[in-house]
Amino acid sequence: MSVLYVLVPLALLLVIGFVVAWVWSARDGQFDDLQTPALRPLLDDKPERRPAAEATRSTDPSSAG
Repeated sequence: MSVLYVLVPLALLLVIGFVVAWVWSARDGQFDDLQTPALRPLLDDKPERRPAAEATRSTDPSSAG
């Protein structure tokens, strides 16, 4: 029975901590857009742009030999 004197306040502190964290994240905008983050891995990445000198050097057929 005496263990309840420790567990009940500990459980209440945990619940209060989770509620405070949830309110903080809701006010910070964490739950504003739930669709886009889930679709982001499906979108194609933009191709990297290489410098012009490097791009012409790698496609020049005379430098292959």
